[in-house]
Amino acid sequence: MKKILVSQPKPSTEKSPYFDVAEKFGVEMVFRPFIKVEGLSAKEFRAVNPKVSIQEHTAIIFTARTAIDHFFRICEEMRIHMPDTQKYFCTSETIANYLQKYIVYRKRKVFFGKTARLIDLIPSMEKHKNEKYLFAVSDVNNGADDALLEQHKVNFDRAAFYRTVSNDFTPDEPFDYDMLVFFSPQGIDALKKNFPEFNQGDIAIATFGAATTKAAQEAGLRVDIEAPSPEAPSMPAAIERYLAAHQ
Repeated sequence: MKKILVSQPKPSTEKSPYFDVAEKFGVEMVFRPFIKVEGLSAKEFRAVNPKVSIQEHTAIIFTARTAIDHFFRICEEMRIHMPDTQKYFCTSETIANYLQKYIVYRKRKVFFGKTARLIDLIPSMEKHKNEKYLFAVSDVNNGADDALLEQHKVNFDRAAFYRTVSNDFTPDEPFDYDMLVFFSPQGIDALKKNFPEFNQGDIAIATFGAATTKAAQEAGLRVDIEAPSPEAPSMPAAIERYLAAHQ
């Protein structure tokens, strides 16, 4: 195992656990997203979400910092001002803290889960059942999230603020990796789009999340590493366990 492709942007700090794993096992970590995000324009937002009025919602659900960026960008383009009474429900504390880029952070109006899963927000939403929620997502949002909110009778509208597209490889870009690491079903789709004749062979495939694992298996790929798990709660930890077992 010499070269690993992590389909995410390069970490902004050298303290990332990915670099620790690379140094420990003498492997090269290449950060190269298979997908990229494009924001919808205000005109596209209206066309994609014809029945959604942002101002009618008293609470916003965020599952990614990308959603926060594009939500407030659209609001600015449409000259919509979020009132001080607006509530925000985020799937993790990291995402919640990111809101400080756009709002004055007050704990009484910002709620977050502990495990980055939407289901952990349900108790908070049930305590605020009179709110009308807006679920800010991409154009390929996981329908399971909608089903979860519907199951718990959350009054919500889903609205796409950005789209996810393939970040295509160039013909002269080398593809000589011993492991490919994926974080979404869209990443699997992009692999098949870029390399329709892809033959996995001895290449290890790592997937994060049940939906990504399912997409990889349905695409005929062998999944060698799955995260998160009780033994490896993060992808760097899962990769480290695999490398240690295959030295």
